[in-house]
Amino acid sequence: MIMSKIEDSILNAKDKLPEATPTPRMQMPQSSAQSLKDRLQWGEPAFTILDVRDRSAFNEGHIMGAMSMPMDELPQRAIDSLERNRDIYIYGENDEHSAQVASKLREAGFECVSELRGGLAAWKAIGGSTDGTIESRAEADQSAYNVKDRLDKHAEVNSKNV
Repeated sequence: MIMSKIEDSILNAKDKLPEATPTPRMQMPQSSAQSLKDRLQWGEPAFTILDVRDRSAFNEGHIMGAMSMPMDELPQRAIDSLERNRDIYIYGENDEHSAQVASKLREAGFECVSELRGGLAAWKAIGGSTDGTIESRAEADQSAYNVKDRLDKHAEVNSKNV
């Protein structure tokens, strides 16, 4: 009896403050890079980002945390490793490639598949985190290769700070 009153009180409080208790968004067939980034920043668990480009493209650069699952390995690899009710975001070489793969996964019984519109380029455009061999390379200026130039640059910076 006491537990029922407590549960009722909690439910009433939640009804009065719907914004205080987050509810998962419905997975859409297509998503923007910003909506995915918002979901990551909010800390929502239980979704997977699949990069369906070939392995070398993935190694060069991909969305931080994405799994490589090339198109030729789908849908079997997804069936073997992912729950069918898991939220999945797909990106490939282009939007048509992503749509093709998403369609294959839906046909295989995956319920919550969303194509990431604009793919990796859209993700980079909004400042999303990336990883990979090309992504980790920084453009080196001339001073990176010349000790004298580095010392001159260091002296210049220090003279401004004095």
